[in-house]
Amino acid sequence: SGIEKLNPDYVEAESAKANEFWQKEVGHIRFNLPESADKIVNTYKSNLAYILINRDKVGIQPGSRSYERSWIRDGALTSSALLKSGIVTEVKDFIDWYAAYQYENGKVPCVVDSRGPDPVPENDSHGQLIYLIREYFNFTQDTAFLRSKNKYVLKSVEYIESLIEQRSTDHYKNGNDSVRAQYGLVPESISHEGYSAKPMHSYWDNFFIMKGLKDAVEIQKILGETGSYERIMKVRDTFKENLYNSLELAMKYKKIDYLPGCAELGDFDATSTTIALTPCNELKNLPKPQVYNTFDKYYEFFKNRRDGKLEWVNYTPYENRLIGSFIILDQPERAHELIDFFLNDQRPQGWNHWAEVVWKDYRIPRYIGDMPHTWVGSDFINAIRSMFVYENEYDESLVLASALYQEWIDAPNGMSVEHLPTYYGEINYSIQKETFNYRFSISGDVKLPSNGIKIRNFNGSALPAKVIVNGKEIKDFSEKEITVNEIPAEILIFY
Repeated sequence: SGIEKLNPDYVEAESAKANEFWQKEVGHIRFNLPESADKIVNTYKSNLAYILINRDKVGIQPGSRSYERSWIRDGALTSSALLKSGIVTEVKDFIDWYAAYQYENGKVPCVVDSRGPDPVPENDSHGQLIYLIREYFNFTQDTAFLRSKNKYVLKSVEYIESLIEQRSTDHYKNGNDSVRAQYGLVPESISHEGYSAKPMHSYWDNFFIMKGLKDAVEIQKILGETGSYERIMKVRDTFKENLYNSLELAMKYKKIDYLPGCAELGDFDATSTTIALTPCNELKNLPKPQVYNTFDKYYEFFKNRRDGKLEWVNYTPYENRLIGSFIILDQPERAHELIDFFLNDQRPQGWNHWAEVVWKDYRIPRYIGDMPHTWVGSDFINAIRSMFVYENEYDESLVLASALYQEWIDAPNGMSVEHLPTYYGEINYSIQKETFNYRFSISGDVKLPSNGIKIRNFNGSALPAKVIVNGKEIKDFSEKEITVNEIPAEILIFY
């Protein structure tokens, strides 16, 4: 009865039950870190909970008010954050539901809501569905599921080919530099919200197409589909050549030394360019030094804004993504500066979340999008996860500890992380500072990647004097990286 429900014992029991439920849902990874890490860990876990709360049945949504619809764009990246955190069933359910809305011609709708799929063309979506299907397999090794979804992958590739064909005519092949910069890409769209007034040939779209084609090739290889493997590989390789020709031409005719946001404008937009690094894993192929110039330019802007040297009114905390960019670029100190800044802009602080728009005057009554905004939240989760572990696609290695705070690894009681899901299985590691060395212990049910495990940027990237792995001294290390080729591993790092 209602009166019984007002009983304090009942309230306490129900509260304990809810608390236990959420601890289990978001507590798969165990972070055993010093107290100084609490804000980061609490924000990580809170946003996992908010993602699950914001869902509408199985539809992953970035909000529950302004954004009560399911986009494949943020759904794919949010699903990746869930998989990285040991949350699997909800991702499978989302893929099953969303893929069924693919159009007959292979087009993947950008968004689905209670009215069904939205026909607006946004040309990142086709690559994102393929990426999501492969990402699910990466963490589950569920070949039966992958095979059941390959029909959607193949149809997406067919549609991608039809889009590329529209920009592969003689008009684009033989035009001036600005026209030739669009050759072989997918057509302009408004997927990048900065181009909603006028669609552009955004590199956001094209890097997701690149990722989709790469993943489609790997899916065929995994499934032993030789014919489609060889056919899609040719599409991938041609597209890659055209994408990088486009970037070079766009930078040349716009006379810029950074990667532009789209082929037309020469615009600077590091928050969108960052997807070329992760999840699209194109750092190895991106033009140098322009890729470094891009993130240097952002860092200068970031510092000036933070230090009050330029006027600003608001920003979107999708910029959280750039934490991960600086980790991939081996610049962990910059990543830490961004973390401090963004955590300070949570309102209210105790909610451990961000609105879609952060205002300098946080009392101003203006558009905030949604609170909590869980695509922004998933950007933070994906970035923070890479501090502890990330997969390097190009050399097939697993990277550990690439952006840990010095106070964590120097903590008197040490630090550890347990049950970190990776493409190779779940990994655990602990670090203990000893009198003359660090003891770095790695364990877990992990299949060793072909190029081993890399401990990167450890201890401020100081060059070790000596490294001993499982009792044997090794020589395979530098100031940036220690390579370990066995699990379990007990590593002694001397300075």
